[in-house]
Amino acid sequence: MSSLFSSYLLLLLLYFKCAASTSPTCSQLQATRPDIETVFEGQADYTDINNAYWSTACSAEKPACIILPSSAQQLSDVILIINENSEAFAVKSGGHTPNCYSSISGGPLIATKRMNQVVLDNDTQSVDVGPGNRWMDVTAALEGTGMMVVGGRMGEVGVSGLLLGGGLSYLSGQYGWAANNVLEFEVVLSNGTIVKASETENPDLWAALRGGGADFGFVTNFKLRAWPQDHNIWGGIRVFANTETPLVLDAVRSFTANYENYPKAGIIATTDLTLENLLDIWIVFMFYDAPTPPDGVFDAFDAIPTLLDLTQTRTMNDMLLFDNTFVLKGSIYTIATETMPLPNATEGAVVMNGIYDAWHEVANKAHDVAGAIVSMALQPLPKMIIQKAQELGGVVMDFDADVDRIVIELDYSHWFAADHPLIDQLTVETYSTLGYKVKEFQDAGLLPSNVHLPLFMNDAYFKQDYWGRLKPETTAKFKAIQEKYDPLGILLSRTQGFHV
Repeated sequence: MSSLFSSYLLLLLLYFKCAASTSPTCSQLQATRPDIETVFEGQADYTDINNAYWSTACSAEKPACIILPSSAQQLSDVILIINENSEAFAVKSGGHTPNCYSSISGGPLIATKRMNQVVLDNDTQSVDVGPGNRWMDVTAALEGTGMMVVGGRMGEVGVSGLLLGGGLSYLSGQYGWAANNVLEFEVVLSNGTIVKASETENPDLWAALRGGGADFGFVTNFKLRAWPQDHNIWGGIRVFANTETPLVLDAVRSFTANYENYPKAGIIATTDLTLENLLDIWIVFMFYDAPTPPDGVFDAFDAIPTLLDLTQTRTMNDMLLFDNTFVLKGSIYTIATETMPLPNATEGAVVMNGIYDAWHEVANKAHDVAGAIVSMALQPLPKMIIQKAQELGGVVMDFDADVDRIVIELDYSHWFAADHPLIDQLTVETYSTLGYKVKEFQDAGLLPSNVHLPLFMNDAYFKQDYWGRLKPETTAKFKAIQEKYDPLGILLSRTQGFHV
C-alpha cells in the first residue's frame, strides 16, 4: 500500500512540475516565491477560479497557473517576474466579460480574488474596495451602514471591469457613471512601480482609468465616494408578453424623455428570445432609490398588462442578489452594443419598433443553434446622466450632454463551441444592422443627426472599435497617457483588451 501511495505521490509531483514548466513565470514563482500563492490545474482553487466566468468559452481556456497576489507589493513582484520572462498573461477580477480578456491558455493568469477589501471610512465618506470583489460583496459589506457606492446593477459583476469600463448604475441619475465616483486608484504600473492616481496625484492617469479600460495599469484598490443611503429601495422585475412590444417600447422612450423629473429611477428593458420558441418576452428591471416610487415615475409601464410583477421594497444588497437570478450560467456568451439618440414622441413608434424588428430579424437566424438565447437590452442614457458625469470630472467616454440616448446591449448565448463561428457572425451582423438602422433613421429625419454616439465599453464586442467611436482628440489624449505610463507597450503587447 505504501509503495502504491509513493508512486501516486511521485506522479502527482511530476504532474505539477510539468504543469508549471509550461510557463517560466509559473516555474519561477513556484520555486522562489512560496509567499505568493500560485495554484495549478488539478488543485481546487485553480478549478474554482477558472470556472468562475460568465461565459464557458473563457473557462475553456487553461492557464499554466493562477497567481493570487494578496497585496499591491506582491502584484508588483509578479509583474516584474512576468516582464523578465516576456510572457503573455491575463488578469481576472470578476470574469464577467465574455470577450475572454481575463482568461488565457498556456500563460499565467493573475486573479485578484485575495484583494477583496471593503473598508468604509465615515470621516472621509469613502470606501476602499479591492478588485477581487463582485458588487454583491460590496453592497453586503455596506448594508446597515447608511452609506452606499455607485456600482453594478447585477451582483455577480466584478468591481474592476465595471469601473474601468465606465459603469452604468441604478444610481447614475444622481451620481453619474460609476467611474465618476472613484476618488483614487492604487495602481501597479507595467514596470512594477506602485503609484496613486487621483485628482491631485497623477491626475492624467486618474482620468484615463475612469472608463479607459485596463491599458494603463493594474488597479489594486479603488477608493470610492460613499453616498448616504439610510433607507430601503424599491425594485425588481416586471415581465410582459411579446404581444405588448409596442407598449413596452413606448414606455422605454417615454421614461427616458422624462427622466429629468425622476433622477432616482432606473430601468433595463430586456427582450429575450429562445429559438425553440419556448420564450419570447420582455423582462424589465425597475429601480427607485426610495422605499416606494412616487406617482408618475413608471406610469407608462403601470398601464401595460403584466405576466409577472416581482417589484417590492427591499435592501440594495437584496436587489443585486435578486438581479443575479437572471445572470444565467453554463453557456457560451457574446456581448455587443450600439448607441442611438432618443426619438421624439411623434417619431417614437416608427423608430423604436424599427430597431426592434431589425434586431428580431437577425436574431431569428440563430434558430437552429443548440441552447440559443438571444436578448436585447435597452438602457436609457438621458442627458441628465451625462451632465452629472461632466460635473464630476467626466469619464473617457466623451458623450455630449445634448440629447437623450439609449445604450443597446446585444447578447447571444449557446451551448457548443462548434456553433460559435455562426454566433460570432450573427453578433457582428446584429450590431452592424442596428448601426445602419440608426443612420437610416437619421438620414430620414426621424432621429437627431450630428449626434456623437460613442460605444459603452462594458457592453462592447471585441471586434468593435471602442476608441474609434470616440472623438479623435479624446483618443489621441489617452493614447499619449498610455504611452507615458506603459512606455514599453507591455500592456498592449502581452494582454488582451480594448487597446488604445
